Amino acid sequence: MMSTLAIGVLLAILSGLMNGSFTFPMRFLGHWDWEHVWSLFIIISCLLMPTTIISILAPKSWMVIVHAPVGAMLIATVTGFAWGFGSLMFGQSVSAIGISLANTLVLAISSALGSLFPILLLAPHQLYESSGRKILLGVAIEVVGIVFCGYAGLLREKEAAGSGDRGNLVGHARPLAVALLLAIGSGVLSAVFNIGFSLAQPIAVYGRTAGLSAFASTNLIWWIMLAAGSPASLGFCLYLFAKNGNFAKFRAQGSSRLYSLSVLMALLWGGSIFVYGAAVPMLGVLGTAIGWPLSLATGLLLANAIGIGLGEWRHASRRAHGWMYGGIVILLIAIVTLSRAS
Repeated sequence: MMSTLAIGVLLAILSGLMNGSFTFPMRFLGHWDWEHVWSLFIIISCLLMPTTIISILAPKSWMVIVHAPVGAMLIATVTGFAWGFGSLMFGQSVSAIGISLANTLVLAISSALGSLFPILLLAPHQLYESSGRKILLGVAIEVVGIVFCGYAGLLREKEAAGSGDRGNLVGHARPLAVALLLAIGSGVLSAVFNIGFSLAQPIAVYGRTAGLSAFASTNLIWWIMLAAGSPASLGFCLYLFAKNGNFAKFRAQGSSRLYSLSVLMALLWGGSIFVYGAAVPMLGVLGTAIGWPLSLATGLLLANAIGIGLGEWRHASRRAHGWMYGGIVILLIAIVTLSRAS
């Protein structure tokens, strides 16, 4: 039988696969405007899905959460609210520069920062032990991979000069400088998501003492953080609906396919969060420091594969492809290193 640690590693990888693929449907949603897609995505993944999971799997959670530690609740709320702006910026960056480059920058930055800070804040002494050194090594390798993939993306943008195939990607392209700022800002704020989850662990501890399972206990944190993060995106979507007067597109003929694709996006990303939450307790004390970069690096690789398959690199030179493939190999090495950190 597989060990608990091995199952945790596999769940972290599965979370990454779901996270890396959730933007794929955006490629086929161009008949809607960005605000239609993103508002549905946020409502389902951040509000309806967490509430449904808690209500079905552990209805007792609603009583438990009322008495959870106030300090941890505040941390979850504040960091969740901050992450909400990162989520908004990520949605905009995918539309601006495509699935491959946006995911590379956002997931890699979030992975590096989101793995280091939990160690520094929760267990700094681990930095001098074998597991901590392996995490630092894995993150350092991942940063090198980030540089390779990021440089490849910049070469692609320079060489393609707007000739890349956007297909039916929802939203519109932006100047590269603006798109990069969106992606970098999203990466930093997305790291806050894991930092907040790490610091809000007293909520999960309290949940277990109240009789909840480890999985149900982590769901308490997700419900708070996801709900706190939703106002930023929903508020911006409402602003765009009012500005563009396009809310009626929700009722346009043939929208059923667009609804289905938007729901698929939400289920993939929302599912990745809950699978990650299930993996963390199985990875030990440094679960958030190990699982986060492992999950995001996996997602980054898949997102690049999807971008290649969809032709986002069709007009790039062999030089750009060389940098990209080199970065992917380096990121694979980082995944192996991080998976052995326990």
